[in-house]
Amino acid sequence: MDATRRADRGRNARSSRGRDRKAERRLEDYAYVIDFLPYGHPEDKRPIHRREPLAQLVGENYFTLLEVSIKKDASPLIMDRLYIGKGERDVVNKIKKKLRYEELTPAAKSELPYVLEHIVKQNEDRFVEFFNKAEPITTRLHQLELLPGIGKKTMWAIIEERKKEPFKSFEDIVKRVRITHPVKLITSRIIYELKTPNVKYRLFT
Repeated sequence: MDATRRADRGRNARSSRGRDRKAERRLEDYAYVIDFLPYGHPEDKRPIHRREPLAQLVGENYFTLLEVSIKKDASPLIMDRLYIGKGERDVVNKIKKKLRYEELTPAAKSELPYVLEHIVKQNEDRFVEFFNKAEPITTRLHQLELLPGIGKKTMWAIIEERKKEPFKSFEDIVKRVRITHPVKLITSRIIYELKTPNVKYRLFT
């Protein structure tokens, strides 16, 4: 019995370390402002002088939604890129919590698509590589088909074109496959994944 318990504890410890390592790999170093609340949440009933300035952010790499406290002398603007990693931070004081999409302020929800489009454009190589490397998920479903508006015909057009030569840019994709607005397709998928915690297949979050 003791040996069994020791084995179980060993498995649980290994599983916990695995989860910790996975979480560590998914930490964000930079995030973009989608709303700034200089006097904290409006529903906070404390006197204004006791509230702390807050911001809602979206992470640059994994699109993690976060709420952070802001240093007293800072006033970040929408779409500002802030350092939130380990060590000294110039604007962010403390990471308060991760957010669900529903917990975003109305202003944050409104700004999110524009900020995401900006992030996608700033990281063009990463997302063009998705079009070059996307693979089948099952025998009936391909990763490319998870982008809104891409069906079997467009999927095969992308695959045939990338066999000839890898895509080099969003403009190259538009020219060779006749996809309009690949940035908007990617952004729409990211928002869908953020809105749907239990989505079966994830591409970007």
